[in-house]
Amino acid sequence: MRIVAGVAAACMAAVSIMCGLDGAFAESDADGAHVDRFLLFSGFDLWRNGGFVHGGMLWSPDGLSQDGFTLKLLVGGGQYRYLSGSNEITGSQVLGAAMPGWRFKSDRLEVVAFAGVDVQSHWLKPDDPGNRLRGTHVGARGGADLWYQPTDAMMLAGSVSASTVGTSFWTRGAAGWRVFDRFWAGPELGALGDTSYQQLRVGVHATGFKTGSLEWSAGAGYAHDSDRRGGAYGRVWLLTRQ
Repeated sequence: MRIVAGVAAACMAAVSIMCGLDGAFAESDADGAHVDRFLLFSGFDLWRNGGFVHGGMLWSPDGLSQDGFTLKLLVGGGQYRYLSGSNEITGSQVLGAAMPGWRFKSDRLEVVAFAGVDVQSHWLKPDDPGNRLRGTHVGARGGADLWYQPTDAMMLAGSVSASTVGTSFWTRGAAGWRVFDRFWAGPELGALGDTSYQQLRVGVHATGFKTGSLEWSAGAGYAHDSDRRGGAYGRVWLLTRQ
Protein backbone atom coordinates (compact mmCIF):
# COMPACT_ATOMS: atom_id res chain seq x y z
CA MET A 1 0.00 0.00 0.00
CA ARG A 2 2.90 2.37 0.63
CA ILE A 3 3.94 1.90 -3.01
CA VAL A 4 0.45 2.78 -4.24
CA ALA A 5 0.13 5.80 -1.94
CA GLY A 6 3.55 7.16 -2.83
CA VAL A 7 3.09 6.79 -6.55
CA ALA A 8 -0.42 8.31 -6.48
CA ALA A 9 0.76 11.28 -4.40
CA ALA A 10 3.65 11.96 -6.79
CA CYS A 11 1.30 11.79 -9.76
CA MET A 12 -1.14 14.26 -8.18
CA ALA A 13 1.74 16.63 -7.48
CA ALA A 14 2.78 16.39 -11.12
CA VAL A 15 -0.80 17.16 -12.21
CA SER A 16 -0.85 20.27 -10.03
CA ILE A 17 2.46 21.44 -11.47
CA MET A 18 1.28 20.88 -15.04
CA CYS A 19 -1.96 22.78 -14.41
CA GLY A 20 -0.02 25.61 -12.81
CA LEU A 21 2.21 25.86 -15.87
CA ASP A 22 -0.77 26.39 -18.20
CA GLY A 23 0.21 29.27 -20.43
CA ALA A 24 3.66 29.68 -18.91
CA PHE A 25 5.35 28.46 -22.10
CA ALA A 26 2.88 30.06 -24.53
CA GLU A 27 4.51 31.49 -27.63
CA SER A 28 3.28 33.07 -30.84
CA ASP A 29 4.58 33.14 -34.37
CA ALA A 30 5.24 36.27 -36.42
CA ASP A 31 1.54 36.91 -37.17
CA GLY A 32 0.49 36.50 -33.53
CA ALA A 33 -1.02 32.98 -33.80
CA HIS A 34 -0.41 30.68 -30.86
CA VAL A 35 2.20 27.95 -31.47
CA ASP A 36 2.49 24.93 -29.16
CA ARG A 37 6.17 24.13 -28.66
CA PHE A 38 6.11 22.24 -25.34
CA LEU A 39 4.38 18.98 -24.45
CA LEU A 40 4.40 18.25 -20.70
CA PHE A 41 3.53 14.72 -19.62
CA SER A 42 3.15 12.68 -16.44
CA GLY A 43 1.62 9.43 -15.27
CA PHE A 44 1.69 6.41 -13.02
CA ASP A 45 1.74 2.65 -13.57
CA LEU A 46 0.73 0.02 -11.00
CA TRP A 47 0.71 -3.77 -10.97
CA ARG A 48 0.81 -6.55 -8.40
CA ASN A 49 4.53 -6.28 -7.72
CA GLY A 50 5.39 -2.66 -8.36
CA GLY A 51 4.53 0.91 -9.09
CA PHE A 52 6.18 3.73 -11.02
CA VAL A 53 5.58 7.40 -11.64
CA HIS A 54 7.11 9.43 -14.45
CA GLY A 55 7.09 12.93 -15.86
CA GLY A 56 8.86 14.98 -18.46
CA MET A 57 8.73 17.32 -21.39
CA LEU A 58 9.09 17.47 -25.16
CA TRP A 59 10.38 20.72 -26.66
CA SER A 60 10.00 21.34 -30.39
CA PRO A 61 11.28 24.83 -31.29
CA ASP A 62 9.48 24.82 -34.67
CA GLY A 63 6.21 23.70 -33.08
CA LEU A 64 4.63 20.37 -32.12
CA SER A 65 2.74 20.24 -35.43
CA GLN A 66 5.87 20.54 -37.60
CA ASP A 67 8.75 18.34 -38.67
CA GLY A 68 11.96 19.16 -36.87
CA PHE A 69 14.21 18.91 -33.87
CA THR A 70 12.66 17.68 -30.60
CA LEU A 71 14.25 17.38 -27.17
CA LYS A 72 12.80 14.87 -24.68
CA LEU A 73 13.49 15.11 -20.95
CA LEU A 74 12.33 12.24 -18.74
CA VAL A 75 12.41 11.57 -14.99
CA GLY A 76 10.84 8.69 -13.09
CA GLY A 77 10.97 6.46 -10.06
CA GLY A 78 9.22 3.72 -8.17
CA GLN A 79 9.48 0.32 -6.53
CA TYR A 80 9.30 -3.27 -7.75
CA ARG A 81 9.54 -6.82 -6.40
CA TYR A 82 11.14 -9.84 -8.07
CA LEU A 83 12.39 -13.31 -7.16
CA SER A 84 16.09 -14.16 -6.89
CA GLY A 85 16.17 -17.89 -6.27
CA SER A 86 13.80 -18.37 -3.33
CA ASN A 87 14.25 -14.80 -2.06
CA GLU A 88 11.90 -11.92 -2.83
CA ILE A 89 13.85 -8.73 -3.52
CA THR A 90 12.38 -5.23 -3.25
CA GLY A 91 14.04 -2.69 -5.52
CA SER A 92 13.73 1.09 -5.57
CA GLN A 93 14.62 3.03 -8.70
CA VAL A 94 15.08 6.59 -9.93
CA LEU A 95 16.06 7.58 -13.45
CA GLY A 96 16.61 10.61 -15.62
CA ALA A 97 17.24 10.94 -19.35
CA ALA A 98 17.92 13.75 -21.83
CA MET A 99 17.36 12.74 -25.45
CA PRO A 100 17.54 14.93 -28.55
CA GLY A 101 15.58 13.65 -31.53
CA TRP A 102 13.49 14.47 -34.58
CA ARG A 103 9.77 14.64 -35.34
CA PHE A 104 8.54 13.31 -38.70
CA LYS A 105 4.99 14.45 -39.40
CA SER A 106 2.51 14.06 -42.25
CA ASP A 107 -1.24 14.51 -42.48
CA ARG A 108 -2.14 11.30 -40.59
CA LEU A 109 1.21 10.00 -39.30
CA GLU A 110 3.59 11.29 -36.65
CA VAL A 111 6.84 9.62 -35.58
CA VAL A 112 9.25 11.00 -32.99
CA ALA A 113 12.64 9.26 -32.67
CA PHE A 114 15.15 10.15 -29.96
CA ALA A 115 18.40 9.00 -28.33
CA GLY A 116 20.58 10.34 -25.54
CA VAL A 117 21.97 9.89 -22.03
CA ASP A 118 20.27 7.74 -19.38
CA VAL A 119 21.12 7.77 -15.64
CA GLN A 120 19.63 5.17 -13.28
CA SER A 121 20.05 4.30 -9.58
CA HIS A 122 18.70 1.08 -8.02
CA TRP A 123 18.63 0.08 -4.35
CA LEU A 124 17.85 -3.54 -3.44
CA LYS A 125 16.58 -4.95 -0.14
CA PRO A 126 17.90 -7.44 0.75
CA ASP A 127 20.95 -6.89 -1.40
CA ASP A 128 21.20 -9.02 -4.54
CA PRO A 129 24.84 -9.14 -5.73
CA GLY A 130 23.81 -10.97 -8.89
CA ASN A 131 21.66 -8.08 -10.13
CA ARG A 132 23.67 -5.86 -12.48
CA LEU A 133 21.26 -2.95 -11.95
CA ARG A 134 22.26 -2.37 -8.30
CA GLY A 135 23.94 1.00 -7.80
CA THR A 136 24.15 4.01 -10.10
CA HIS A 137 24.81 3.67 -13.82
CA VAL A 138 25.15 5.97 -16.82
CA GLY A 139 24.22 4.64 -20.25
CA ALA A 140 22.44 5.42 -23.49
CA ARG A 141 18.67 5.44 -24.05
CA GLY A 142 16.81 5.55 -27.33
CA GLY A 143 13.32 5.05 -28.59
CA ALA A 144 10.45 6.20 -30.75
CA ASP A 145 6.76 7.10 -30.50
CA LEU A 146 4.27 6.60 -33.35
CA TRP A 147 0.72 7.88 -33.86
CA TYR A 148 -1.22 6.98 -37.03
CA GLN A 149 -4.83 7.63 -38.00
CA PRO A 150 -5.63 5.60 -41.14
CA THR A 151 -9.18 7.00 -40.97
CA ASP A 152 -10.99 9.63 -38.92
CA ALA A 153 -12.50 6.84 -36.82
CA MET A 154 -9.39 4.70 -36.14
CA MET A 155 -5.96 5.16 -34.55
CA LEU A 156 -2.81 3.09 -34.14
CA ALA A 157 -0.12 3.95 -31.60
CA GLY A 158 3.22 2.46 -30.71
CA SER A 159 6.09 3.31 -28.38
CA VAL A 160 9.44 1.73 -27.63
CA SER A 161 12.22 2.76 -25.25
CA ALA A 162 15.42 0.86 -24.50
CA SER A 163 18.49 1.54 -22.37
CA THR A 164 21.96 0.07 -22.23
CA VAL A 165 21.64 0.15 -18.42
CA GLY A 166 20.72 -3.46 -17.65
CA THR A 167 19.72 -3.86 -21.29
CA SER A 168 16.28 -2.74 -20.16
CA PHE A 169 13.33 -2.07 -22.46
CA TRP A 170 9.70 -0.93 -22.50
CA THR A 171 7.28 -1.15 -25.42
CA ARG A 172 3.54 -0.72 -26.07
CA GLY A 173 1.22 -1.02 -29.04
CA ALA A 174 -2.45 -0.03 -29.23
CA ALA A 175 -5.35 0.28 -31.63
CA GLY A 176 -8.44 2.37 -31.01
CA TRP A 177 -11.74 3.53 -32.44
CA ARG A 178 -13.48 6.84 -31.85
CA VAL A 179 -16.17 6.70 -29.13
CA PHE A 180 -18.88 9.41 -29.00
CA ASP A 181 -16.35 11.74 -30.66
CA ARG A 182 -14.78 12.13 -27.19
CA PHE A 183 -11.93 9.60 -26.95
CA TRP A 184 -10.33 6.51 -28.49
CA ALA A 185 -10.84 3.00 -27.05
CA GLY A 186 -9.48 -0.42 -27.94
CA PRO A 187 -6.91 -3.13 -27.10
CA GLU A 188 -3.30 -2.62 -26.02
CA LEU A 189 -0.30 -4.94 -25.73
CA GLY A 190 2.89 -4.24 -23.79
CA ALA A 191 6.21 -5.75 -22.77
CA LEU A 192 8.97 -4.56 -20.45
CA GLY A 193 11.99 -5.93 -18.67
CA ASP A 194 15.74 -6.49 -18.82
CA THR A 195 18.15 -9.40 -19.14
CA SER A 196 16.89 -11.06 -15.93
CA TYR A 197 13.19 -10.09 -15.79
CA GLN A 198 10.43 -9.76 -18.41
CA GLN A 199 6.75 -8.87 -18.24
CA LEU A 200 3.97 -9.15 -20.84
CA ARG A 201 0.69 -7.23 -20.74
CA VAL A 202 -2.67 -7.55 -22.47
CA GLY A 203 -5.36 -4.96 -21.81
CA VAL A 204 -7.67 -2.23 -23.01
CA HIS A 205 -7.23 1.52 -23.12
CA ALA A 206 -9.09 4.82 -23.39
CA THR A 207 -7.03 7.61 -24.92
CA GLY A 208 -7.49 11.29 -25.71
CA PHE A 209 -10.19 12.24 -23.19
CA LYS A 210 -9.84 15.99 -22.52
CA THR A 211 -10.59 18.05 -19.42
CA GLY A 212 -9.61 21.67 -19.93
CA SER A 213 -6.01 21.78 -21.14
CA LEU A 214 -5.26 18.23 -19.96
CA GLU A 215 -5.50 15.13 -22.16
CA TRP A 216 -5.85 11.75 -20.43
CA SER A 217 -5.06 8.13 -21.27
CA ALA A 218 -5.87 5.13 -19.07
CA GLY A 219 -5.27 1.42 -19.48
CA ALA A 220 -5.94 -1.77 -17.52
CA GLY A 221 -5.56 -5.48 -18.04
CA TYR A 222 -3.56 -8.57 -17.11
CA ALA A 223 0.23 -8.80 -16.67
CA HIS A 224 2.35 -11.97 -16.47
CA ASP A 225 6.08 -12.03 -15.73
CA SER A 226 9.10 -14.30 -15.96
CA ASP A 227 8.82 -15.08 -12.22
CA ARG A 228 5.57 -16.89 -13.14
CA ARG A 229 3.44 -14.37 -11.30
CA GLY A 230 0.36 -12.74 -12.79
CA GLY A 231 -2.18 -10.11 -11.87
CA ALA A 232 -3.93 -6.93 -12.87
CA TYR A 233 -2.17 -3.77 -14.01
CA GLY A 234 -3.43 -0.23 -14.37
CA ARG A 235 -2.03 3.04 -15.62
CA VAL A 236 -3.02 6.68 -16.04
CA TRP A 237 -1.12 9.12 -18.25
CA LEU A 238 -1.81 12.78 -18.90
CA LEU A 239 -0.34 15.55 -21.02
CA THR A 240 -0.79 19.19 -21.89
CA ARG A 241 0.51 21.25 -24.79
CA GLN A 242 1.86 24.78 -24.38
